[in-house]
Amino acid sequence: MLQPKKTKFRKVQKGRMKGNSGRGHRLSSGMFGIKSLDSNFLTSRQIEAARIAATRYMKREGQLWIKIFPDKPITKKPLEVRMGKGKGAVEYWAAVVKPGRIIFEVGGVPIDIAKEALRLAAQKLPVKTKFVIARDYEA
Repeated sequence: MLQPKKTKFRKVQKGRMKGNSGRGHRLSSGMFGIKSLDSNFLTSRQIEAARIAATRYMKREGQLWIKIFPDKPITKKPLEVRMGKGKGAVEYWAAVVKPGRIIFEVGGVPIDIAKEALRLAAQKLPVKTKFVIARDYEA
């Protein structure tokens, strides 16, 4: 009986980032969040840098949810290597972000702290973002 070929991960093509986000465009966990206005790949390092910036400002008060996950392997061939000879090794992992996607959510802190924390997080990201508030929030 033939066994399927075992690989570490499946080869993923780049694809196109057309249109708006089909899911993840509403706040689900927190009262405040940042929503993407552009489409781009966010690397795991960029997501982590933004997370650290936000949690440092909040001084571990409240809660922060990361609503995206870097599940797309981005490959690259080494420098000065000729064409052909297969696909390159994985360089980093990235999350595909389209316009309208919620990137981070914050809850359990006042609006002014949440706004500043998410502003600091948004500075670390290569996409334009917008601060959003839940509909059922009472000031």
